[in-house]
Amino acid sequence: MAGSSDAELAIAVSDAGGLGSLPCAMLSADQTRAAYSLIRQRSARPVNLNFFCHVAPAPDPNRERAWRAKLRHYHTELGLDPDAAVAMPNRAPFDEAACALVEELQPPVVSFHFGLPSTRLLARVKATGAKILSSATTVEEARWLENEGVDAVIAQGSEAGGHRAMFLTSDISTQVGTFALVPQVVDAVSVPVIAAGGIADARGIVAAFALGASAALIGTAYLRCPEAKTSPIHRAALASGYEDDTVITNVITGRPARSIVNRFIREQGPLSDTVPPFPTAVAASAPLRQKAETLKSGDFSPLWAGQASRLARPVPAGQLTKELAEQALQRFK
Repeated sequence: MAGSSDAELAIAVSDAGGLGSLPCAMLSADQTRAAYSLIRQRSARPVNLNFFCHVAPAPDPNRERAWRAKLRHYHTELGLDPDAAVAMPNRAPFDEAACALVEELQPPVVSFHFGLPSTRLLARVKATGAKILSSATTVEEARWLENEGVDAVIAQGSEAGGHRAMFLTSDISTQVGTFALVPQVVDAVSVPVIAAGGIADARGIVAAFALGASAALIGTAYLRCPEAKTSPIHRAALASGYEDDTVITNVITGRPARSIVNRFIREQGPLSDTVPPFPTAVAASAPLRQKAETLKSGDFSPLWAGQASRLARPVPAGQLTKELAEQALQRFK
């Protein structure tokens, strides 16, 4: 939930008995350090630090120029210079500096998206005593993660909002739903499995456990909580959206992710072969997003959401966490 969550949401969830997560993929080392310091000042509960592990793409100036040219008419429409330089937020994969930061901060849990870091870096993270989690979208990916030594596998079904965790495949057309994926992953690995995707209330949690999961990962349900950093435009889209308003698209960042459909996705996607690879695609569309949002429009914004978005409610995160746990426990009886 990079960009939609920070220390405040992590604190609220952890203090209520869940495992809050601090997304570090778009934070500098200083920002991560400051956020984690705030968490430790206000909560003694365990918190997870999450990092991206994508492979940084080789520069492809021709493809990037072609993508910019395709978007030029949007810049003209919004009165922007399509050739202006853009300052982009950090989306670097987990590296030496990030590893040193984990060694410094000593978080109890570290999770990764898009696979795992190098064997050497992973060994250093494990040496801190942190529990290691990572996401899988197939049984093959789950087995690979177990072989690499993770402590638990997050089985991400196609219903999940945001970026697909896939790293051994790029065929988005074959991604499996949570209901089918979780029991197959449970049967394939010996480590605990965490179900993710389409889980937003107690019924989903109970279903995840019935499928063999040991825990449930919940994201979209928290996007309307006051502690979330979700923008007003994103909140409005979630409040008025329907279960069939989301698609998996790569036009926002260059990597498949589930978002509420907006003008940009509708006109350029949802999937396009001309988009530069993640995260370089963002450079061309970022000014469009920034300008449109000043006009109260989400035409170019990443409106990440899972297929259970209608179940999200604007309640405090601590209250939501406790209600989810209490209602799930009642259904287990």
